[in-house]
Amino acid sequence: MTATTHLAVLDDEVEITTLLAGYLQGHGFRVSQLHSGAALLELMAQDAPALVLLDLGLPGEDGFAIARQLREHWRCGLVIVTGRGDAVDKVVGLEIGADDYVTKPFDLRELVARIKAVLRRVVPLEAGETRPGAEEEATLLRFAQWELDMAARRLLDPRGTEVGLTTGEFDLLSTLATHAGRVLSRDFLLEATRGRDGGPFDRTIDVQIGRLRRKLEDDPNNPQIIKSVRGAGYILVPKVEKGRG
Repeated sequence: MTATTHLAVLDDEVEITTLLAGYLQGHGFRVSQLHSGAALLELMAQDAPALVLLDLGLPGEDGFAIARQLREHWRCGLVIVTGRGDAVDKVVGLEIGADDYVTKPFDLRELVARIKAVLRRVVPLEAGETRPGAEEEATLLRFAQWELDMAARRLLDPRGTEVGLTTGEFDLLSTLATHAGRVLSRDFLLEATRGRDGGPFDRTIDVQIGRLRRKLEDDPNNPQIIKSVRGAGYILVPKVEKGRG
């Protein structure tokens, strides 16, 4: 993440995008203000931002459909910022692949903290750059013929085909894989993957586990890779082999 990290703010209210843009620019971000899904998709094709702040309540548009398009075609951070605070909407947003869900009204300082937390997980390393201690860590985790590339943040299936993961899914799977054979509680997984920013609600982990199972398991209803332990949490069952890319 650099001082010129590009963010997109999509909201139908000009006052809100102007307020957010001014505040975020004051924190060193480059900000594009948008007011329709079409404008966002055009921006994504021409100058894709590292992270999108998306309002769900766009007149005449389905905010969830826009979020799905982002997840299907681009790798970027996605923070839903909306007045829709219903638990069902939050679950749907997370199932689509949002990295965070913020309800209005919100504190601007908290929003910036959430954005930075997502960007730390989303923004790829520059060429030749390494994360602290990376030279001592395994960069490849192999289990059940799957391969998780920690440096490139990608998952390859047994045929060597890349399987798309959201930021939250990657962080959750890498946490399970680095603690393979151990039962990890929801609280531990929340802390490890999201740092409890803003106190995420407990369904977050369950939703992401469900999405991972649909991608990893032959039969998601009878999981053999990520199993539930009643009252305790989740465990990645297969043995993990560590290597370097």
